[in-house]
Parts: sequence; structure tokens; C-alpha cells
Amino acid sequence: MRRDEKDVVVTDLQQRLDGASAFYLTDFTGLSVKQITEFRSRLRKQGVEYVVVKNTLAKRALEGLELTDVAQFFAGPTGLVIGRSDAVAAAKVLSDFAREFGDRPTVKVGVVDRRPYGPEQVKQLAAMPPREVLLAQIAGGLQAPMSRLVGGMSQLMAGFARAVDQLRQQKEGAAA
Repeated sequence: MRRDEKDVVVTDLQQRLDGASAFYLTDFTGLSVKQITEFRSRLRKQGVEYVVVKNTLAKRALEGLELTDVAQFFAGPTGLVIGRSDAVAAAKVLSDFAREFGDRPTVKVGVVDRRPYGPEQVKQLAAMPPREVLLAQIAGGLQAPMSRLVGGMSQLMAGFARAVDQLRQQKEGAAA
């Protein structure tokens, strides 16, 4: 590969990683071509891509992103799982697939919001509920206090209305 072609690959990888919410370095040793194709298909369904690139080129791409502490994990066969919008979805597909196929591919390291995560932390991330569920839980958590506030306010207003009605009845009784 010529120098200018390498530069194009490095720039492309930098853009992919820079635009990603998370990416995971995996060792795909022991997987057949058919299994890797299945893995890529599952990832694609979740809007996640799987890229295999030369380690030296990947290290150069990471230098441009100031993620050099992750560069040490680019040794041996390495594939990148790149999640654009949802870090949990990518980790979940990776974890589920590995569970089915004898812990392959193995996670070397994950990077979520520019912070490295070890293999165990990636498993914990994969165990989290999907983004939509978390958002629904947050909305429900915010809605409950608001409902109590509205209920309390309506009881207060009803009590005030009853007091005004009683006061009106007393005044009518005194006037009669």
C-alpha cells in the first residue's frame, strides 16, 4: 500500500472514531468467515460497523485523536466495533455474540466518550437496558413527583373552594 493510500485510510478511520459514541477493540481469532459475516450482519442491524484495519494505521489514527493510551491494545488480529449513536447497543451485540460463540470475539478494550473501559466494564455496559428504556425510566422518574405536585395542588384548590363555599353559606345564613 502506498503512502498516500495509507494516509487516506488513517484519515477515514480518524473520522469514524471521532464521530463514534463508542468503539471496542476485539480479537477475532478463532472465528470463521461465516461467523464474522454473521457478526457483521447483527452489528449492521443495530447501526454499528465492524472494521478490520492494520494495527500500525490504527495507532496513527489514534494519535490524531489523542487516544494513545488505547494504542497498546492494537497487537495481533484486531477488529473495531464502532457504534455511532448508542454505546450500549454495540456492547450488547458484541457480548451476546461472544456468549453464543465461545467468548469470541474477545474484547481487548472499549472506549466510551473517550474513556477506556476494560473487558469487564464492557460486559457491565452490555447488561444495561437500551437507551430508549433508560430514557423512559428517567421520564417516569420525573413524572412521578410532578403528578404528586399536581395532585397536591388540586387538593389544595379543592380545600380552598370548600372553605370559600362554607364562608359563603355562613354569610348567607347570617344575612337571612
